[in-house]
Amino acid sequence: MIIGDLIKRNAHLFGDRVGLVFEGQRITHRQFANRAYRAANAMLALGVAPQERVAVLSRNSSQLLEICGAGDLAGFISVVLNHRLVARELQDICRDCEPAILFFEREYAAIAQALQAEIPSLRAFVCIDGAADGVRNCQDYEAMLASAPDGEPPVRASADDIAWLVYTSGTTGRPKGVMLQHAALLRAASANALEGSSPDPTTGLIVMPLFHVGGHLLFLVYTLLGGTVVLHRNFDAQATLAAIDAERVTSMHVAPAMLQRILEIPDRDRYDTSSLVNVRYASAPMPVPLLRRCIEAFGPIFVQTYGMTECLAVTTLKAHEHKLAGTPEEVGRLASAGQPTLGVELRILRDDGQIAESGESGEVLIRSVSTMKGYWNNHNATVTTLRGGWMHTGDIGRLDEHGFLYILDRKKDMIVSGGENIYSWEVEEALRHHPNVTEVAVIGVPDPKWGEAVKAFVVLSDAVGVGEQELIAFCRTRIASYKKPHSIEFRTSLPRMFNGKLDKKALREPYWQGHDRRVS
Repeated sequence: MIIGDLIKRNAHLFGDRVGLVFEGQRITHRQFANRAYRAANAMLALGVAPQERVAVLSRNSSQLLEICGAGDLAGFISVVLNHRLVARELQDICRDCEPAILFFEREYAAIAQALQAEIPSLRAFVCIDGAADGVRNCQDYEAMLASAPDGEPPVRASADDIAWLVYTSGTTGRPKGVMLQHAALLRAASANALEGSSPDPTTGLIVMPLFHVGGHLLFLVYTLLGGTVVLHRNFDAQATLAAIDAERVTSMHVAPAMLQRILEIPDRDRYDTSSLVNVRYASAPMPVPLLRRCIEAFGPIFVQTYGMTECLAVTTLKAHEHKLAGTPEEVGRLASAGQPTLGVELRILRDDGQIAESGESGEVLIRSVSTMKGYWNNHNATVTTLRGGWMHTGDIGRLDEHGFLYILDRKKDMIVSGGENIYSWEVEEALRHHPNVTEVAVIGVPDPKWGEAVKAFVVLSDAVGVGEQELIAFCRTRIASYKKPHSIEFRTSLPRMFNGKLDKKALREPYWQGHDRRVS
């Protein structure tokens, strides 16, 4: 089975059901399939061959999904480019993956020009929203579709083919292209659908960028369920509430920071959000004060998922496991990422190379059919990451006796201070328990005595009467003294990446400039 089979199935079984809502358009499953067929046939006519790369430079749009759908049918590899990157960064990605064709929105015409000048593999350029000045021999997307047949394309992908090539965010270095096969993506989508308790029929809201694997995967989940996708070009808290009300949205995927912004809307109560059945969040456990507010506002409908671009749908903390009251063990699971999804095996590997016992910390290893095939054009990184048949995540965690996974830190982010290993998540978790702390990030900074010192960045809900020394003293009541922050900097907000994750790279940069190594 391939992803494209879902498009054909929905057109056959739910053809008249609205499959996609975008900027006033209501597109049925049959209409979406016909446009994806046309896009696939048009690309074949242009000489694009199966497993060649098809690059898309666009904000969230119905056309972007149609183009990726064409690849899912005919076996092209979809590369959805991060539109927030500058031309030089996108040139590096395109040099790596050598796309045959570029689809782009008019606002990115200047970048398309730069790619046209630098990337010899690009043989065709198509503007998806009208004419584009300055790009030679550029075709109009709608005209291209109109000239192509709307029948199923004459070629078909296979389950082992690469469907999506997703470039990592580059927080740990140069972005790497993650090769995701049809079978792996369908396995991940099935696990998400199974663990998320999605209703039938589902109406799913997507506000995450589709160049991020989380947003694109949720589109696949809703497609698998034969549901309706309400797609927004970007996240806006007020527009999100309005869409839930107007479209009777049953499911959505957001980052905790987005939920914080939704709760801050002054007139939030005028929107009817009673249709929501589940709200998925990822990247990190949600701070308990924020989770409590969310449950009070929307009910006990929150589901946490843990995964990464290289391995999707690893663990799930289900809605009924989000217990704000209960035994210490039950409440403590709020800090976990949940239990492995069906078909996922987890191991914790100690620093000495031995498998950790329950409760011991070490690197998280994963074995699953939803693991990537490898990194594009990067054999060494592939072999290192997938050695021994297990994916080495670089995450530090522990498993309890019931199989709940607790992510403590990124291995590369571990702070070594005075010879002691300190996991930033443990320090962050201690600070989160202070009633005035709403956001926190902990990093290691150079220290002439200790090698690295623990530094915290904190956003307060109320700055009155809360100072650096008070918070440091508070930490000493919850964690060992050597783990406490040496310094705390108060901010009104913390830097975040496009997917809502804290951008620790931006926080570290000023402190490590001029140092040959970024650790002690």
